[in-house]
Amino acid sequence: MRLLETALGSPLLNIIIFGVFVVGTMAVVITVTRSGQKSAGEMYTGGAAFSGRQNGLAIAGDYLSAASFLGIVGAIAFYGYDGLLYSIGFLVAWLVALLLVAEPLRNTGRYTMADVLSFRMKNKPVRMAAALSTLVISFFYLLAQMAGAGGLVSLLLGLKGDLAQNTIIVLVGILMIIYVMIGGMKGTTWVQMIKAVLLILGAAIMSIWVLATFGFNLSELFGKAVEVNNDPAKGLVAQAGDMLLPPMSKYGSNPVGFISLSMALVFGTAGLPHVLMRFYTVPTAHEARRSVTWAIGLIGAFYLFTLILGFGAAAIIPGGQQAIEALPGKANAAAPALAYWLPGGDLGGSIFLAVISGVAFATILAVVAGLTITASASFAHDIYNAVLKDGKADPAKEVKVARYTVLVIGALAIVGGIAAKSQNIAFLVALAFAIAASANLPSILFSLYWKRFNTRGSLASIYTGLASSLILIVFSPAVSGAKTSMMPDVDFAWFPYDNPALVSIPLSFLAAVIGTYTGKAEFPEKQKEMEVRSMTGAGADGAIAH
Repeated sequence: MRLLETALGSPLLNIIIFGVFVVGTMAVVITVTRSGQKSAGEMYTGGAAFSGRQNGLAIAGDYLSAASFLGIVGAIAFYGYDGLLYSIGFLVAWLVALLLVAEPLRNTGRYTMADVLSFRMKNKPVRMAAALSTLVISFFYLLAQMAGAGGLVSLLLGLKGDLAQNTIIVLVGILMIIYVMIGGMKGTTWVQMIKAVLLILGAAIMSIWVLATFGFNLSELFGKAVEVNNDPAKGLVAQAGDMLLPPMSKYGSNPVGFISLSMALVFGTAGLPHVLMRFYTVPTAHEARRSVTWAIGLIGAFYLFTLILGFGAAAIIPGGQQAIEALPGKANAAAPALAYWLPGGDLGGSIFLAVISGVAFATILAVVAGLTITASASFAHDIYNAVLKDGKADPAKEVKVARYTVLVIGALAIVGGIAAKSQNIAFLVALAFAIAASANLPSILFSLYWKRFNTRGSLASIYTGLASSLILIVFSPAVSGAKTSMMPDVDFAWFPYDNPALVSIPLSFLAAVIGTYTGKAEFPEKQKEMEVRSMTGAGADGAIAH
């Protein structure tokens, strides 16, 4: 098949352009962090010195991960409407974050999500629970990015086989560690801003090109995608007369699974620790809200592009889904392969493929750096400083612990990425969203808006949401019992749905209510302080007292 033989482009050209992106972003990191990171604030929040517009760009850069570009385009190319669910869910989720979380969270916290959850609770147990939740969610999110990196770089360098992808994942993990160790939040934020501009611009150029190929006629684009991939075993199937769009082959006969996935996508963003941490990089709550409005506009535009790119990949790539499935990374290779075939392949296609994939690679590096900072901050600030050292740790020592944590997280991400490299990365991220929505969101909302909420309710909510979502994922078709599972050769799945959100989110809310009413009201003065602070911002820049 010609695609498999040539769509990798020129490995030498790809290496050169990749090198330009890596060296360029590293130069940015070094330049903006010349003064070093002597304090925890500089390491975790970049000194809270970014404007709302800058932070909005950085949020878009952080949020538009490999799942958004590689995973969703691949999912739409293979499943049509079903893949589009990811785009819609990821975008709508920002309304929850904007309306309920962004401003009060910035007013109440300082460095991490646990600052808010423990503000009016017993400090140590709640911080420990929040930190554990943060580490688990960050790990699942990292799986997706590392898996995307392995497939993408293997595709570009013409490497085939598991060993090649595993080697690439190791190298990406090492690069990630270097970025975070040198740049901290300030360097990572600048890389995320640059990456957001490049990614949205690249997606816009590709989308316009795809539309121009079909005379700016969406119906013709959709019809061609159905025609090329008219296979009953695939998502893009012509049915019901003149139907131009594909049916929901995956969730059309499984409405409960559809609802579960939708709940994870819509409610997950407001509980993602690495997204919530971005609200602390701006100086005021007003700038936090402004940054979310910027992010919504940028992210919304990008997700419109994914619809065009997904169907474009299914319609334009010779061989359609079967050809994409044969490439390293499988569905995750749809967007890079489309970049190669848009100019017709050969030299022009090789150059465009290398540039677009270089942007995608920068996307992965920026996102994994942000996730790693969040996880390391959670361990160093919430566990080491607040729990083990009673909040009295030397700041320089805390930063050193955070750096050591980066090394451990990097190693775990490499191992996990190798295990998950064959999975669609949008699907993997949806699992992280389900855990975030289950473990974090109920406790965040109740801490901000329910006066009666107490420590027992918070702990019950976090641990119930975390445990139930993890257990249901382990015993779901996501892990075993299906051709697309992480372990397709064994079957110990008894939970019938890919995503656990439908069960785990209500369980977490229920546990919060039961835990609260079986415990007693506590710290009324702290509750009043938190209410005033979250709504007005008074005292938001001071130290958090316990």
